[in-house]
Amino acid sequence: MIKRLVRWVDNRVGTTKFTRKTLNKVFPDHWSFMLGEVALYCFVVLIATGVFLTFFFHPSAERVIYTGSYAPLRGLDVSESYSSALHISFDVRSGLLIRQIHHWAALVFLAAIVVHLCRVFFTGAFRRPREINWYIGLLLLLLSIANGFAGYSLPDDLLSGTGVRIMYSILLSVPVIGTWLAFLVFGGEYPAHDITSRLFILHVLIVPAVIVGMLTAHLAIIWRQKHTQFRGTGRTEGNVVGSRLWPTYALRSVGLFFVVTAVLAALGGLFQINPIWLYGPYEPSAVTTAAQPDWYMGWLEGALRLIPRLHIQVFGYRVPEILVPGVIFPTLTFGVLFCWPAVEKLLTRDRSEHHLLDRPRDRPLRTALGTAVLTFYVVLFIGGGQDIIAQKFNLTITDVTMALRISLLVMPLVVAAITYKLCRDLAHDKPLAEAIEEAEPPQEPAPEADPQPPNDPVATASSR
Repeated sequence: MIKRLVRWVDNRVGTTKFTRKTLNKVFPDHWSFMLGEVALYCFVVLIATGVFLTFFFHPSAERVIYTGSYAPLRGLDVSESYSSALHISFDVRSGLLIRQIHHWAALVFLAAIVVHLCRVFFTGAFRRPREINWYIGLLLLLLSIANGFAGYSLPDDLLSGTGVRIMYSILLSVPVIGTWLAFLVFGGEYPAHDITSRLFILHVLIVPAVIVGMLTAHLAIIWRQKHTQFRGTGRTEGNVVGSRLWPTYALRSVGLFFVVTAVLAALGGLFQINPIWLYGPYEPSAVTTAAQPDWYMGWLEGALRLIPRLHIQVFGYRVPEILVPGVIFPTLTFGVLFCWPAVEKLLTRDRSEHHLLDRPRDRPLRTALGTAVLTFYVVLFIGGGQDIIAQKFNLTITDVTMALRISLLVMPLVVAAITYKLCRDLAHDKPLAEAIEEAEPPQEPAPEADPQPPNDPVATASSR
């Protein structure tokens, strides 16, 4: 009876044909294609640990007396958010472990997205027909940065409170609508009590739901368009050479998931991160020394510290000094990234489809420009810790700031020149795979849907 029922369903919806075609899907074997999966699995860990934390965290600015296990703060008047974060850390079984895994997963998640986008940029995987996925990836990066900042700000400790104050100042600096925008986000004049609950809803509900939707669209487009691949023997614009989804690629992917989870668990269990009990509760009149945000906000912190203050008046109104580093600079950063596929198409006059990736050395101008931009933002990231550098090396902050400002202008040019020269020199050398391909006659690609996949884990999917 069960067999007849399954056959009846299959005759009407075609599940067998779909399943066979899906299991025979071919994915390239290069390790760099797993960077996106690392980000995906970090997001899974974030969701799992975040659900656990929501059962114990209370997003409220109401004042309470802390009565928990951490003796140095016992009896202190703190916000309910800070008290519940301490409760998770010291009184909930495995609470500190889960909280630190959650924090580490957020850091690795964003790092994997950035490295993945760099791989896409340097290999030209953003070109037609994959521009949409480039835009989706940038939006995922923006949403992840915003969600990371929201989660980082929830405990209401002295360090995160400093970041919230900077965000309020940046909102105020927006011309014309700055005051209304700040009141809209915070629910009142700083320090407003509504901001914690609003950040909580954004962090646990709205932004994760949007990220899930965009990840689904991202994977669906990849599935429809098929993967890009590097040039090599038997690889053309019309096929994909690699491992089939089942069993080779699926087992490899599951193994990567367990490795990522194990690494995050080890980081959460062995390496302390964000010890809010050492920072103390947030007070608007106090600022902690050596205040450093999470790494993904370091470039913006560096911009606020290194970009010179401009005293400008327009129609008698003074332009806020942090408008350029806090608003205009981030807008230009992501604006250029969103426009880059169209800019490169315009400069190269290349409007054809590309399924084979470039070697970075074969595109010296793009590679040099990319390394220069990365160097620029690395210097900004270092500038976000100018006070710590001055303290550790017994220097004045003025000298450190001036040296970093000079490096901000000089280092990208030096790195770009060196990269361009290396790419031009290496471009004359053919890789071994291309030499073999030229020496051997071309092979006909195998059909994509094979009812009985061969034992050889290397397979080919043709006919894009």
